[in-house]
Amino acid sequence: MEQLSFEKSAKLLKKYKIPFTDYSIIKDEKDIEKIKYPIVMKVFSEKIIHKSDVGGIILNIKNKEEALQAFQKTKKLSKSALVQPMIKGKEIIIGMKKDLQFGPVIMFGLGGIFVEVMKDVSFRICPITKDDALSMIKEVKSYKILSGIRGEKPANIDSLAELIVKISNLAMKEKINEIDLNPVMINEKEAVAVDVRFMV
Repeated sequence: MEQLSFEKSAKLLKKYKIPFTDYSIIKDEKDIEKIKYPIVMKVFSEKIIHKSDVGGIILNIKNKEEALQAFQKTKKLSKSALVQPMIKGKEIIIGMKKDLQFGPVIMFGLGGIFVEVMKDVSFRICPITKDDALSMIKEVKSYKILSGIRGEKPANIDSLAELIVKISNLAMKEKINEIDLNPVMINEKEAVAVDVRFMV
């Protein structure tokens, strides 16, 4: 298997109307002049799959000075950097793998320790309906975090369910073996993918 390029992956998300954050690719310091803050800067390299493991993700950059420092850091890892707006919210992970017996299978869970340590995830065989997606979301133990606790506003579960259904549609129609949307950021307004990996 090989990884689909970032640009092709972004186009595929757009084709299925899967919300994906705005982005720009910067190659030198002049490109930083056009940026609106706050932003996230990431090392831009198809060879580096787990960017956070190599210190290749710098969050909450608030001004030009911080952006220049972040760019110098990413340049040690790759020639270009990916810039995206800083989106506040909870981290979600949505994945898909094609099983030899069942075909495309969707995985959902909250990001961070909930996936890595607690293995708090749910699965469904594609195709799935919006009701299927909603039951997937409510099935995980950490659902209470999304529904609003300690005075926090509840996340937009409806938009998240719609996003999961669109991933199911993509998985059924395209020759993709694996999908990794990690993270998807969700808040009271929207659910938006901020990083994507397709394996073909």
